[in-house]
Amino acid sequence: MRVLLVSTYELGHQPVHVASPAAALRASGHDVRAIDVSVEPWDRALVEWADRVAFSVPMHTAMRMAVALAASVRAQRPGLPICLYGLYAGMGRDSAAAGMAVHVIVGEYEPALLTWAHVTGGAGVPGNAGDVVVHLGRSGFTSPARDLLPPLERYARLVVDNEERLAGAVEASHGCSHRCRHCPLPVVYDGRLRVVPEDVVVGDVSQLVAMGARHVSFADPDFLNGPRHAVRVAQAVHSCFPELSFDCTTKVEHILAHEDLWDVLAKAGCLFVVSAFESVDDTTLRILDKGHTSGDESAAVILLRDHGIEVRPSWLPFTPWTTTAEVGAMLDFVVAHDLVGNVDAVQYTIRLLLPAGSLLLSAPEVKARLEHYDADRLSWVWTAEEAGLDDLQRELAALVEKASTEPATPGAEDTFAEVDARVRAHMSSHGTASGVARPRRGSLSTGPAGPRPRLSEPWFCCSEPTSTQLEAVGFAVNEPQVEYRPPANLPPGEPFGP
Repeated sequence: MRVLLVSTYELGHQPVHVASPAAALRASGHDVRAIDVSVEPWDRALVEWADRVAFSVPMHTAMRMAVALAASVRAQRPGLPICLYGLYAGMGRDSAAAGMAVHVIVGEYEPALLTWAHVTGGAGVPGNAGDVVVHLGRSGFTSPARDLLPPLERYARLVVDNEERLAGAVEASHGCSHRCRHCPLPVVYDGRLRVVPEDVVVGDVSQLVAMGARHVSFADPDFLNGPRHAVRVAQAVHSCFPELSFDCTTKVEHILAHEDLWDVLAKAGCLFVVSAFESVDDTTLRILDKGHTSGDESAAVILLRDHGIEVRPSWLPFTPWTTTAEVGAMLDFVVAHDLVGNVDAVQYTIRLLLPAGSLLLSAPEVKARLEHYDADRLSWVWTAEEAGLDDLQRELAALVEKASTEPATPGAEDTFAEVDARVRAHMSSHGTASGVARPRRGSLSTGPAGPRPRLSEPWFCCSEPTSTQLEAVGFAVNEPQVEYRPPANLPPGEPFGP
């Protein structure tokens, strides 16, 4: 079979969720080609070439963009089999893609993807909705086929020490052992973890280094879900490539629980850690079932800095129950812990996504504010309890996107100052200003002087796609489309997890 694998977005990284299945498909005798529309133009000739087209959808933004592309593929070749695979693939049955993607694979997708690719016959006719497969069996991990992808020069880079360095992304594990209620992982993995063998990870890193990488991101949902495995992998990579630096993502509670590991990881090249702080409001953290408090967040910043590692917090400032005072408190936390240079401005705009099957749909704080399911946006629509908060979120989102795309991009300080000013003005106009003195910069923790290490791609998996990203696949919207309706036996909003 001639199989075309498509990536629409993978956090600015060279897409491992295309490279990995590509290797497995090639090993099984298939002819595989790949395209990443985040960095290269769509090629209609590839659709004509293919016997099968599979879209990688590891996150919300990728799924939103894949829907438009899948519609374009279906319009071009109505009988071509289409597959959606990855963490967010289950959303496909709640959208216009449901009538186009005849096969949906969620979870550890490679075994089921291989089975789908081997099938011959008339699969792919619109209306013949295939099974939604939730596959969590252990995959036969192989080294990803990165030779099919654009070069690293096309992707996000590490920005450190006044220079940019080529960077790549690898995964040492899949899934997550936690059940944070706003996260899509528990819906699919239900607390389960799949470990990628150490030799496979090191082999993949060696490919990236050969391509010029001087930094790698461990793109695991949580690098310290398996702490011993994580340390072995980090040390093995450092042993082979001692000049290579890395970053990883992990929960606040893991940062504190594994205090003894940070000296080891720092010596292995860890520059910074991405951690989902989400909020400084303990009630919000409880509703989300984050497993930490705002005090823990402060302790995590200080602990990592004791080992020369910076934290890059991700935030969830806008929820149905959020108040503007809580958004202001988050900004105060950033100032007091000297984190202005550590936070990508998009984080100040994130609005809670509620995809089908979200564990938060049953929360009283959410149920009271739900309106309807939006199949185009792949999320339940909600309104904030506090008047004007939804308008503030939209205002900040437009501000941040403009700041990130204009020719003379403002620095983090300037963007933060404007975000902070808008939030304070909103608080004042709605009578919610606390009157409490603002904290002094670095009053609770001080980071190193100068710019903080970061990646040049500022967008995160939990954010909505930007207008620029949607325009990249806008040709699909302008082409003649055939209307497809979701199968009657898969109602919108139905949970898709086990």
